[in-house]
Amino acid sequence: MKAKVIEMLNRRGVSLDEIASIVQSLQSPYNDDLKFAECLYSVERVLEKREVQYIILTGLALDIEAEEGRLEPPIQGIIADDEPLYGVDETLAMGIATIYGTIGLTSFGYLDKCKEGLLGRLNNHEGGKVNTFLDDIVAGIASAASARIAHARRTQLRDEEEGDVDETAGGKGFTG
Repeated sequence: MKAKVIEMLNRRGVSLDEIASIVQSLQSPYNDDLKFAECLYSVERVLEKREVQYIILTGLALDIEAEEGRLEPPIQGIIADDEPLYGVDETLAMGIATIYGTIGLTSFGYLDKCKEGLLGRLNNHEGGKVNTFLDDIVAGIASAASARIAHARRTQLRDEEEGDVDETAGGKGFTG
């Protein structure tokens, strides 16, 4: 199912590299030696979680149905117009943002407010696409991947202090 989710994201104009770039921008101030490959790996790990896959499939299905005008009123207009008071799109995406703890909510709130780069393009519905759920889903994925890296980094630092670095994990503390 992960492959299907990635395919759907790609069809909607979202690449994993773009999400990983968001993760890197979130985490690089706290991790001087953070590599893009680590960010991409973290995004891929987030996408392996079944609950994340279900949220993505649900949100994208609603965006596509609204884009094609196949929802009943009033929900058709609410989703198609990205009604500011709707909030269900953010609520769904917060389910992704918090899979590595509530630390993901901080990043999600920041991304939801700033809407820079890819998130801004999605939020502005470029190309006439309905992305009511997609922009928040991408922010949720990036927030979860960022939280995952933060937790791994904390584990790595703790293990180094205690002299207990797990060589099988490459010393990175990547376990989840």
